[in-house]
Amino acid sequence: MSGRNRKKEIFWKVMGYIRRYWVYLGVSIFMAAITVALTLYVPVLTGDAIDLIIDKGLVDFQGIMDILVKMAITVGATAAAQWLMNVCNNKMTYGIVRDIRDEAFRKVEKLPLKYIDSHSYGEVVSRVIADVDQFADGLLMGFTQLFTGVVTILGTLAVMLTIHLGITAVVVCITPVSFLVANFIAKKTYHMFKLQSETRGEQTAFIDEMVGNQRVVQAFGYEDKAMGRFDEINGRLQECSLKAIFFSSITNPATRFVNSLVYTGVGITGALLAIQGKISVGTLSCLLTYANQYTKPFNEISGVITELQNALACAGRIFELIEEEPQVPDAEDALELKDVKGNVALKDVSFSYVPDKKLIQGFHLQVKPGQRVAIVGPTGCGKTTIINLLMRFYDVDKGSIQVEGTDIRQITRKSLRTSYGMVLQETWLKAGTVRDNIAMGKPDASQEEIIAAAKAAHAHSFIKRMPKGYDTVITEDGGNLSQGQKQLLCITRVMLCQPDMLILDEATSSIDTRTELKIQNAFAKLMENRTSFIVAHRLSTIQEADIILVMKDGNIIEQGNHESLLAEDGFYAELYHSQFAC
Repeated sequence: MSGRNRKKEIFWKVMGYIRRYWVYLGVSIFMAAITVALTLYVPVLTGDAIDLIIDKGLVDFQGIMDILVKMAITVGATAAAQWLMNVCNNKMTYGIVRDIRDEAFRKVEKLPLKYIDSHSYGEVVSRVIADVDQFADGLLMGFTQLFTGVVTILGTLAVMLTIHLGITAVVVCITPVSFLVANFIAKKTYHMFKLQSETRGEQTAFIDEMVGNQRVVQAFGYEDKAMGRFDEINGRLQECSLKAIFFSSITNPATRFVNSLVYTGVGITGALLAIQGKISVGTLSCLLTYANQYTKPFNEISGVITELQNALACAGRIFELIEEEPQVPDAEDALELKDVKGNVALKDVSFSYVPDKKLIQGFHLQVKPGQRVAIVGPTGCGKTTIINLLMRFYDVDKGSIQVEGTDIRQITRKSLRTSYGMVLQETWLKAGTVRDNIAMGKPDASQEEIIAAAKAAHAHSFIKRMPKGYDTVITEDGGNLSQGQKQLLCITRVMLCQPDMLILDEATSSIDTRTELKIQNAFAKLMENRTSFIVAHRLSTIQEADIILVMKDGNIIEQGNHESLLAEDGFYAELYHSQFAC
């Protein structure tokens, strides 16, 4: 799609949001018209007052006083109308911004993991926060100045026509120069502001990445390289920002030059007519004031047009996010998964993250209720991918995954995922109290249930040592906790939910050996009569599994229990002996 067509498409989408606030829009336009009408009335009063000053000693002070009273009332009414117009504009702008942010965040919640995995978090955050803020600034300026400016131009022309046709003609003839200047600048600035917005998003993403991984950056001495990369991005942002600001900054002097031409034309023409006695000095003063009032909106509108280019560029990035293809919705006749016993079957499953890079091909697995299935193999062989498919974070390319004999694509995602309790190697905690984090999967849990789950996960002792115990507030992602403590809280969360099935992906990787042994016993109790999938690198943790799947390059190359696989003396035996070699 060409840049011009894309801008039109974005513009009409913005108009769609504006239409929701048509009442505020109508009131704003009406108040703008009143503001302009009253503003245009003031020069008429000024001209009348001047004409009452005829000569020395020939001044109608009473008439001037009456006019001054009218002027005071007019100015007061103008201020009130302008205030009400600004209130409506603010209501509209921030209502629209709220709607767009809500829609953008709802889309993020519905986006498939494929999108989240392929875009940096900082870039997504930049669209929802920074780009929407920039859009709001442009939109507010547009509402505040565009309506008033257009009405002022039309109103001034109408009034000037009633005063003198010839002088109005001079004004109209010079006016097109302003439109040519504004059009030239608008074309240049849209591309620059779009590039600025994209580069700002790239910079936000990089900062988010570096701040979030500062320990790794410092541990590997990456500070200088990170600074160099940041300087490079910052330099590009500086360059495109300077260009955008340069083109937008020439708007004001260019339009002021045109305004000076208009004012000069009115002044010279009016002066010649006044000398000839065809108009009074008061009328000339009135026309000069109108010339100023007529040209002033061109400065504002040109600035608005430039700012709107920035707003449209930012809106385009927001709409790109909002228009992203959401994850495939649940089927209309999707079933609620109930009475889960733990029958899971993978039939001829094939899946690849990238179409031309095959990963899992023709995968078969039959799991009976209560069985413990361990998945082992080298890094990148597809262990975690199996978990992603079981939870339906990704859909299979071919074949099917069934729970209790039903394809999971015919089951609601919510009921499927609540049937699993999942503890990953990568922990996640939200900003809030310890209690809130534990009760995330069961918000109505009692304090006794939470404490019992924490004791089962051996987290109770360290929680009690915290300043406020279970009411201690932890920062986003548990930044003030050790990795082991964060993992214990995630395990507690699962212990509390008592799910029908379990997924443990290196669930004890950050826990000390002594605590790990205790948690393994707790997990053993939790896994009793529950189908469990265990991804493990340390083979000592899965020796009691009913089925051990040995994966390599996306395929199951060996399958059996610990003793039978050691007896085969194959790849599993090689992995096992490499870990326990003396």
